[in-house]
Amino acid sequence: MNQPIVPPRKVSELVVERLSERIARGEWPVGTRIPPEPELVAELGVGRNTVREAVRALEHAGVLEPRRGDGTYVRAADGLDAALARRARTTDAFHVLDVRGILERGAARAAAGRHDTSALARLDAALAAQAAARDGDEDTFQAADVAFHAEVVRAAGNPLLADLYDGLDHALVRTFPTGEQRRHHRDVPGHEEVVAAIRAGDADAAEGAVAATIDAVRAQLVEAAAERPGRAGAGEVDA
Repeated sequence: MNQPIVPPRKVSELVVERLSERIARGEWPVGTRIPPEPELVAELGVGRNTVREAVRALEHAGVLEPRRGDGTYVRAADGLDAALARRARTTDAFHVLDVRGILERGAARAAAGRHDTSALARLDAALAAQAAARDGDEDTFQAADVAFHAEVVRAAGNPLLADLYDGLDHALVRTFPTGEQRRHHRDVPGHEEVVAAIRAGDADAAEGAVAATIDAVRAQLVEAAAERPGRAGAGEVDA
């Protein structure tokens, strides 16, 4: 039986794979600058044009981002993250909040059934960090808030779920309280209840506690939209 002829792969495609693997392994985390072109040429043993072609391919995929005069930075862990982030950035903030709620409620329910002591320790640490940031500046508090919710998702123990959540990236941040909303949000209860329910193994209570926090954020977004006529839709909430 005749075997199909497989065309030889371009060297640049192999370089794309090598660079993608390093990003996926976390050697170059999101937000960091990759080595300059001469270093990549020397390390990979290929020509400048090949490296440039591979880097351009990853830029086109949304994985890398060139910054004029400052090199090239990792924008997403992989093509899926990049595609999700691009789509979510142009989506209505309320739709993004709906997705966030679905992911977090399911994650809290799953986490409650796992009894993972290391996940609980991370949740406790995230709670403590948020409490410490309560009286600090707004950016620090928001970062702690975002980190807590990300830990709830990771506590489910499902890497794909965590990747999907992380892939929404900055679009999810648009659904966290900002400015004046943030000051009110510091007094909204709920995170302690989420952790307590997960620790108790009560899936219904964990899901309900997450739903309550999402409902509180939705009310704040509605209030913000009402105060900004003509700014409904994507981007209406400042990040």
